[in-house]
This record gives sequence, structure tokens and C-alpha cells, in this order.
Amino acid sequence: MLDSILSTATAATTAASMQDLLICTLASIVLGMGVGLCYMFRNTYSKSFVVTLALMPVIVQTVIMLVNGNLGTGIAVMGAFNLVRFRSIPGSAREIGSIFFAMAIGLATGMGYLTFALIFLALVGVMTMVLYTTKFAEPRKIRKELKIMIPEDRDFEGVFDDLFQKYTQGSELVQVKTTNMGSLYELRYHVVLNAPVIEKEFMDELRCRNGNLSISCGKISTLRDEL
Repeated sequence: MLDSILSTATAATTAASMQDLLICTLASIVLGMGVGLCYMFRNTYSKSFVVTLALMPVIVQTVIMLVNGNLGTGIAVMGAFNLVRFRSIPGSAREIGSIFFAMAIGLATGMGYLTFALIFLALVGVMTMVLYTTKFAEPRKIRKELKIMIPEDRDFEGVFDDLFQKYTQGSELVQVKTTNMGSLYELRYHVVLNAPVIEKEFMDELRCRNGNLSISCGKISTLRDEL
């Protein structure tokens, strides 16, 4: 079951038959769509990235089949890829993992191991869905980002310490910047809220302390996920 369908080629030739090429290409497309579906599961996504994931296995498979047994072609392809400069924003951990997932599928189909590629897709896909469905690796503490506006003439050092001790398990001032033509300070905190926490009461006391100016409290952005 795990033998390559290209193993029937003789040692004298490295060319695959048209039938083998079509079978591998069709398998790459189907399995690539499976990779895209795994990435879409319980995730925010863009159509362009999902389409790229779906097409990546067939692209990798084509490159592998073209350079199979040809040293000169392999060196030429390596040089061509070295000239490519990818200019894009850093991806999240899940995006990078999905790209390597699609590349592995393409490598397997390019070498003719279609059954292995299917088993690999099924195992990784099922594990992805299970891990994202369960509470595996979920943070045990409620960590949020708190932004508080205060007047420029107000000393912000330690002004909210007593409230943080009452309503949070920990707090960290991560950024201070001026806004509204320098008339206000914006303080950005990372706080770990008590569980259970009366968030409205916490916000009301902060409003009384900062003169009823703008306050926002929400989840810390996940766009900074790294491997």
C-alpha cells in the first residue's frame, strides 16, 4: 500500500507515463483541497490563502517530478528559487504549519506515494480538528488588553494600582503614547483578570478614576502568534 506508483519505471529512464502523471496530479489537487479544508476549520481565513494551500501540493509535485533523476535540472530549479524574494507579512503559527503540511503532501505525491499522502492527510487533518475542538493548550487565565485614556496633566504612575490589585491577578504597562494633539495619554496594559470577575464594576471604577474618558478592554491580538 505504501509503495510508489512510479516504481515501475526502469533504471534507464526517469520519465513517468502520462497515466502516472495524471493520477499524481489529480491526487495532489484533491489532497490539496483537503489541506485547505483543515486550515479553514475554526479559523479566520482569506480565499487567496486557502486557494494557495490547495494548489501548493500540485505545484510541488510537478517540480519534484521534473527534477527526478536530473542533476542539472535540479541545480537550475534551486538557483531559480534562490532568486525569488517573498515579500509578505509574517504568518501565524497555523499558517506556517499549513504551508509545510501542503508541501509535504506535494513531496509525497511527486514521488508517487499516493497512499502515504492520503494517510498523512487523514492523520494530520483529524488531529488538527481534535486539537482545535478540545481545550488542549488553551490559556487557563483570562488575559486581556486594557486601553485607558487620561488627561495629560495626570500622573499615570501607579494611578490604577489599587484597582488592579482588587480586580486582576497581574498587570503590566506595555505602552504609553500621546493622542488628541497631545492633550491625552493612552495607557495600554496587559492584565490577567480574576475569574470570575465583575468586568462592568471594574470598568466603572476605572471611569471614575480617569475622568470618564475612553476605556477599552478586549482580547489580546492573536496576529502576533509565532512558532
